[in-house]
Amino acid sequence: MNRRPRRADGRPAATLTGALALALASVVLTGSGVPADATAAGAAGQAGAPAAAGAWPPSTGRGPCEVGETTDVGAKMRDGTVLRADVYRPRTEDKVPVILMRTQYGKADAEVQPSNYQSPQWFASHCYLVVVQDVRGQYASDGDFYEFANEGEDGYDSVEWAARLPGSNGKVGMYGSSYVGATQWLAAQQRPPHLRTIVPALTSDDYYDGWTYEGGAFRLNFVVPWAMRKIVPSAAANRADWKTYHQVNRDYQDVAKWLGTAPYNRFRPFHPGDPKVAPYFFDWIKHRTNGEYWRRWAPKEHYEKVDIPVLNYAGWYDAFLDGSVKNYQGMARRAGSPAARDNQRLVIGPWDHTGWGRPTSAAAPMLQRIGPAADSPINEMMLAWWDHHLKGKDNGVRRDGVDYFVMGADKWRTASSWPLPGTRWTDYYLGSTGHAAGNTQDGTLSTTPPGEDTGAQADHYTYDPRNPVPSVGGHSCCTAAISTQGPYDQQQIEQRPDIAVYTGAPMTEDTEVTGPITVKLYAASSAPDTDWTAKLVDVHPDGTAVNLNSGIVRASYRESSTDPKPITPGKVYAYTIKVWPTSNLFRKGHRIRLDISSSDYPQYDPNPNTGSWLGESTALRPARQTVLHDAAHPSRVTLPVIPDGGLSRGSDTPPRK
Repeated sequence: MNRRPRRADGRPAATLTGALALALASVVLTGSGVPADATAAGAAGQAGAPAAAGAWPPSTGRGPCEVGETTDVGAKMRDGTVLRADVYRPRTEDKVPVILMRTQYGKADAEVQPSNYQSPQWFASHCYLVVVQDVRGQYASDGDFYEFANEGEDGYDSVEWAARLPGSNGKVGMYGSSYVGATQWLAAQQRPPHLRTIVPALTSDDYYDGWTYEGGAFRLNFVVPWAMRKIVPSAAANRADWKTYHQVNRDYQDVAKWLGTAPYNRFRPFHPGDPKVAPYFFDWIKHRTNGEYWRRWAPKEHYEKVDIPVLNYAGWYDAFLDGSVKNYQGMARRAGSPAARDNQRLVIGPWDHTGWGRPTSAAAPMLQRIGPAADSPINEMMLAWWDHHLKGKDNGVRRDGVDYFVMGADKWRTASSWPLPGTRWTDYYLGSTGHAAGNTQDGTLSTTPPGEDTGAQADHYTYDPRNPVPSVGGHSCCTAAISTQGPYDQQQIEQRPDIAVYTGAPMTEDTEVTGPITVKLYAASSAPDTDWTAKLVDVHPDGTAVNLNSGIVRASYRESSTDPKPITPGKVYAYTIKVWPTSNLFRKGHRIRLDISSSDYPQYDPNPNTGSWLGESTALRPARQTVLHDAAHPSRVTLPVIPDGGLSRGSDTPPRK
């Protein structure tokens, strides 16, 4: 079996400089105004910006144990395939718990950068046996790689193998972010007897909705560049397919161009028809509705099988925020035992996908400016969690509930559950005189429902998939430097004629909004299928308009993700748009704003308005869109208002245990 490339000293190369481009399409979207830095995404879990020399990981806080390292330790899976790990062994006569990471991004990196996890040596110095393993078909491990498919059985076998290593006391915990969080959930679903806890960070509950698709739309700016940058070239190197490896790296240098090509089911850089290059990508395009292909893996389908404590981490601008929150909720309600249900905890910070460690990471500028209060406490918290659940220490660690960061107040607060107890669900109704599109002065938001005599006029705009609304921030993946994630000023794009803008009056008092958000939109289109997007915005007194979170629904998926149905052109439908959660203090004098449109590119694939999609077609046509907000069609956004959520409540420092 071919092995991945090695460094001059014989150890596996730390990272692959991947790339990939989609050079096969017959149509190129030429939307104007798309920011150059908002047209490509990084890799889920990729290294990102390098840390300053010696800055991360810090050498402080080491434990009492000296540590030895053994590389490329083989573990035979049930089918005979050998996976390889680096093992960091504390020098102690005592038997100790095992901490396992299973990664597709290279065991030599161990997700340390950018300023994320401490080094495996650091964890091992606290007298844990730390194992970092390459998953099947990636880097040093044998076998063929296929996203998600082998992580359940391989995870089970790897946990049980690690539990038997010399020096192990038989108790195993797991950790890791993004796909490395998925490897934990997929292993836990198999119920390996020696797995005692997992700590998944910034990962999802479903690999269909909220990972590959969202509201029926394809998550273009995450999925394509992520596969191009990381998993396709590294798997090619693993099997010594250097031609594909170099070709994909070259293609990635022009990733912005390839994001705008179609159809995706003939994506030439991934060699359609070659079962070795990226068969999973074409299966994702083929399975654009939710079915058994996706459900067999989705954590949300299997909580009853998982009976261990879970410590979840999430970020307000992360690509997998919604799924991270749902994993906590699902386990708190449905975990396989009462003890497991009582030991579920969630931590949500002001983070994007890889800028969550933050001391030297390239988080979005507005997040970076928050300062040390926003730095992730994950390493110290994990250690306290493991000390309690794997070593039995009575260390006062909090075992359940929610720690969350309130943006605008820049405070950490706690709650016993999610949504927060005492949430006051408050409707804000859309209104205008018919000129909200391309005009931030006409559209209104009010807690008063529209009456028969308000004189409300519907708003109209034309959505042209050849010139989609550019993505400016949001919940995506994977680094803020090259992808559309994080908070940014929306003022410029809100001038576009294909965005309807609705703004409330200045707030008369500080108001905390924390939790899930729902938009009920009454709308019609001239097309047989189209998209509707919604974005919640905090408008500052100086006019700065900061996006908090957003959502999308593909019209044909309005009722079902398994059985999409076209719409009747010109007919009014009531659409439910799930805007992902947020936590924000709308300060006195600030205003609440809702932006409604029909595209968010390249965050999502533009709907061609034809009844087909760009996964299998290249035809495009404009659509005339109508947004209604009269007494018979009370379009509204429902916000989770938290009583007594004032400016001073909470802590200036992150939780530590």
